[in-house]
Amino acid sequence: MWHGALRCWDWVWSDGTAARLGAMPSAPLLSPTQVEEALTRLPGWELRDERLVKTFRRAGFVQALEFVQRIAGPAEEMDHHPDVLISWRDVTLSLWTHAAGGITARDLRLALAIEELLRAE
Repeated sequence: MWHGALRCWDWVWSDGTAARLGAMPSAPLLSPTQVEEALTRLPGWELRDERLVKTFRRAGFVQALEFVQRIAGPAEEMDHHPDVLISWRDVTLSLWTHAAGGITARDLRLALAIEELLRAE
């Protein structure tokens, strides 16, 4: 059902959960073969629960926060944002395209941009 207080791209299901529709361009899901091939070019990334996941170890908590701040730039430019978990000095990023319900080329582009950022350190 539509709820008048929400923006036109929000959808609220009968159980009260919401989904954003139309906020990002649709992207086709990658096949399992395409994902496996991409992982060969993304060192340390793995497929976990239908998402691309990698944990980055930094020197400490402040450096972990600084790392997240650095990846915010490419994520904003791409309008594609990872799920982020910070546990002291470890930053775990999880990439998947919410609107498509799985892994798309958008996720691969962001993972590659993050890797490029790391190479520049």
